[in-house]
Amino acid sequence: MKKHVISAQSNPDMKHPVQDRFANSADHLRTIAKDMLDYAKRQGATAASAEVSEGFGQAVTVRQGEVETIEYNRDKGLGITIYLGQKRGNASTSDFSPQAVRDTVDAALSIARYTAIDDCSGLPEAELLADEYADLDLYHPWELSVEDAIALATECEQFALSADERIQNSEGATVNVHESQFVLANSLGFIGGYPTSRHSLSCSVIAEQDEAMERDYWYSVARNSGDLLSAQQVGHIAAERTVRRLGARQIATMQTPVLFDASVAASLLGHFVGAVSGGSLYRKASFLLDQLDQPVFASHINLSDIPDIAKGLASSPFDDEGVKTRRRNIVENGVLRGYFLGSYSARKLGLRSTGNSGGNHNLILLPSGGSAEQLTQAGLLKTMGRGLLVTELLGQGVNGITGDYSRGAAGFWVENGQIQYPVHEITIAGNLKDIYRNIVAVGNDVLVQGSRQCGSILVEGMTVAGS
Repeated sequence: MKKHVISAQSNPDMKHPVQDRFANSADHLRTIAKDMLDYAKRQGATAASAEVSEGFGQAVTVRQGEVETIEYNRDKGLGITIYLGQKRGNASTSDFSPQAVRDTVDAALSIARYTAIDDCSGLPEAELLADEYADLDLYHPWELSVEDAIALATECEQFALSADERIQNSEGATVNVHESQFVLANSLGFIGGYPTSRHSLSCSVIAEQDEAMERDYWYSVARNSGDLLSAQQVGHIAAERTVRRLGARQIATMQTPVLFDASVAASLLGHFVGAVSGGSLYRKASFLLDQLDQPVFASHINLSDIPDIAKGLASSPFDDEGVKTRRRNIVENGVLRGYFLGSYSARKLGLRSTGNSGGNHNLILLPSGGSAEQLTQAGLLKTMGRGLLVTELLGQGVNGITGDYSRGAAGFWVENGQIQYPVHEITIAGNLKDIYRNIVAVGNDVLVQGSRQCGSILVEGMTVAGS
């Protein structure tokens, strides 16, 4: 990727007509942030950080060929965090007027005066801040009129409804457009910000057979509307996923291999992130306490946090505190090599910020455990032989302290590497520590629908509770 470097002390050289899209210019947001910090200093703050942002969005939903909802939103907000030594106060408002800005700072100061001293509070270390950063190509305006959005949603739904005669009903197709911009600044001299965009197209339909009904959906999301799947693709995938669930049955309780479809496998990464994030660690509320540099996954597992992917859904040149982000290998050959830390949690643990205030960036699990052909989902089904393919997870039965895992599920029963029939009304259970160590392979069918990206994940054995 060719990097366009932006100084954190200068106005970004935007490639898009941002001012034509937003009510406030980037310069105005920067001025507000600076005014907040200056006023806070005059009022006695020893340190402060401020964020000013605005955004707008449009959502159009079509159901059964008729417009169901048209939503348009525009919002803005600013927040200030004040430090009086190691006492902290925070306040926010959606009013950008000078008096409201001063009132918000005064409110944060008042809160700080009455809070307890916390020896871990404070701004990040100055040397960790992003004094310059790359333009990661995160802003792509979508000039989509309401009429065009209706046409696109209608087309998407129609492709789904016409894909199979058993699809007789729909929960609708939705087109979302969202754009925003922000400025983050602190009293150490850091100031930076940029515009972002996030657009999506989704469809959900209902199929019926023998008086039984099943529902499923699909969606596509991207920074650039040109990177979205077509209306036909989204509609067809939604239809295919729905129809194949018809005729679902229960299975007996057993121990069996489980293949997590890529659409649900990323949730396993989410539980891992929660367990190795600062808040869980310093509160000692994690099933992965004191596991740094210890094997926590199968030895072929490699997991990286990559913040600088162009147009990445979770890309960012700096974190929520202004700390410069960097590529990190979180898991190397199954061994835990890093945590997700902001400044506060890092100090609580006697460590330094990893640039993850606000969470992980693009967390990518590399395919592993076989040849390219073996790592397709069809190849993983053959490797599994007999077992359960999970395509939907229900409920929140995960204990972040013990790692105990129990969730409702639906999917397909597999024999001789081939899908036999759909299954539902089952529960899959185990412990995340065992699940991670028992990963047989990670597929190359990677889905990019959020900040955690992976292919299908095959786990050696889990308890499946059925009839």
